[in-house]
Amino acid sequence: METTRQNKISRLIQKDMADILQKEGKDLFHGILLSVTNVRISPDLSVARVYLSIFPSEKGAEVLLEIKKHTSKLRGLLGLKVGKQLRIVPQLDFHIDDSLDYIDNIDRLLKE
Repeated sequence: METTRQNKISRLIQKDMADILQKEGKDLFHGILLSVTNVRISPDLSVARVYLSIFPSEKGAEVLLEIKKHTSKLRGLLGLKVGKQLRIVPQLDFHIDDSLDYIDNIDRLLKE
């Protein structure tokens, strides 16, 4: 169960990471739609798990690897945006959110 503070910080990081990835992603990922679907923050606010939806999903692993290479730069950019609201900028841990693929798979199975 997340506290109110965790929820507020999660939403703040989600919004700001979406902006950052939209701006930075233009140069890095041509023709790929990248969105931040969810952010979960640890109780001590030191680690943020950022869930990304990547379309087309076939390139998901490749895009995630590229994002993980640029984690420190992305954390620095996030620090510039949330530095006034947070004392410590959390470590970023990126994951692929495959819930849309899961839903699509169930949909396909139900239609058979």
